[in-house]
Amino acid sequence: MILQFVGADHQVTGSAHYVEACGKRFVVDYGMEQGNMTYESKGLPCNESELDFVLLTHAHVDHSGMLPYLYAKGFRGSIYTTTATADLCGIMLRDCAHIQMQEAEWKMRKKRRSDAVEGSADPIYNMEDAIGATKLLVPCDYNAIVKIAEGIEARFTDVGHLLGSASIELFLNENGNHKKIVFSGDIGNKNQPLIKDPSYTKDADYVVMESTYGDRLHEKSAINPVVDLANIIQETLDRGGNIVIPSFAVGRTQEILYFIKLIKEKELVKHHDFPVYMDSPLAVDATEIFQKNIYECFDAEALQMVKEGRNPLTFPGLNLAITSEESKAINFDEEPKVIISASGMCEAGRIRHHLKHNLWRKECTILFVGYQALGTLGRALIEGANEVKLFGEQIDVRAEIAQLPGLSGHADRDGLIDWISHFEKKPKQVFMVHGDDMACESLAQYISKELKIPAYAPYSGTIYNLGTGEFEYDAIPKKREKKIYIVSDAFSRLLAAGQRLLSVIQKNQGHANKDIAKFTSQILSLADKWDPDFDPIIEKTRKGKHKKK
Repeated sequence: MILQFVGADHQVTGSAHYVEACGKRFVVDYGMEQGNMTYESKGLPCNESELDFVLLTHAHVDHSGMLPYLYAKGFRGSIYTTTATADLCGIMLRDCAHIQMQEAEWKMRKKRRSDAVEGSADPIYNMEDAIGATKLLVPCDYNAIVKIAEGIEARFTDVGHLLGSASIELFLNENGNHKKIVFSGDIGNKNQPLIKDPSYTKDADYVVMESTYGDRLHEKSAINPVVDLANIIQETLDRGGNIVIPSFAVGRTQEILYFIKLIKEKELVKHHDFPVYMDSPLAVDATEIFQKNIYECFDAEALQMVKEGRNPLTFPGLNLAITSEESKAINFDEEPKVIISASGMCEAGRIRHHLKHNLWRKECTILFVGYQALGTLGRALIEGANEVKLFGEQIDVRAEIAQLPGLSGHADRDGLIDWISHFEKKPKQVFMVHGDDMACESLAQYISKELKIPAYAPYSGTIYNLGTGEFEYDAIPKKREKKIYIVSDAFSRLLAAGQRLLSVIQKNQGHANKDIAKFTSQILSLADKWDPDFDPIIEKTRKGKHKKK
């Protein structure tokens, strides 16, 4: 029994874990990498066509997006997942293929105009591959034990991250050697709108656990996200601007629609009839799938709304943009509005067109409602970029850049610790994946020290023998730039304070405030005390030379 770590090791996105057991070869998740990847994935130890089957935790692209690639390389085994995830993948994988083909066409046009563009212009897979992969999906019910092969069984448990998301309990019996491995998938945040809270698992020999927010606590809304969103909409509409929301088409878009429905019903914004545009064919299809899976996946509050005859995802003023012509028309309509469009990290899709038309307008707001991976356009904007390049054009960033606090599909550090603490019998080993260096290492050390459960953050290529409980190969990079220290409670508070400080700074952007100068001096004084090797950008700020938005 071999477990090999393939993707999302010491980094977020690209989840993939390879297992050999009972004469079978298979992977748990096979996701697409997004943003800048710090460490190179070592890839599968076998040809894709040699895999017998796939287990899939949920439909997000960083867990499912490379399934069509497996198909393109000859894989024809079954892909086991929950019913709702199978429904979502039916649309998401085709959307991924469409994006791959569009990007390939764009690269080819660039190559024809100039020899400066290097690399292949071929898509990594096409629509035929995506459709082929969806035909391999095998829908499974939550909590039912599914026999995959002789000696291999699996059970999907609702983990509250996305419609249909699951942790996977994998039961292996190889020549009388019984082992149970739990793959957490992405662990959900509690009290999310629409979907249920995460369920817990009681026992396992080994746990492969995500650590996206392993070193951070979520910023908490002072009131609640609905009121926060209402305030942002009110302030922006008062200025005559648009609220542009880069949003993942599946999951986060439906949550925002639910919030806006509540805002309109409770009249929390004085512009009662403000229009909302959902500009994503994928989001439209996904919303229909959400409604199809109400009774299996929705929480009690959403179900009560349905029983009262109120659709949680529709309201007056909601407009659906399906065609490209309808999408383009949005930016030629001068009425202030809310625009929800994909992709959530601004790396592709129609959102980039809306950013081009709205980023330079100081009356507008770009509102981020989800995680932004390193190297993405979304991350650059929330970190204060003064200008960005879109479609070959430099765009000044004058719009207000905001984030909605208290809204995340991922459990934070406390939520992750709560999830692993519910194992009644401590696992023999926990492997931290799907987190950057600081997140996965610090959470592993905390679990080892405080919970007394052996935990380790492997790198891609690491091989662990599940039968003997020993590492066969540890793929530690030759060069590691810094040591990661355990996150203490005090450090967690410091991180939370830093997040709050950033929020305060962003909320004061562009506002006249006599206390801002004093506040800035105090921050710089503290920075000098703890980190005398200051950033040259800060030095420019002190001298008044840093470019103003």
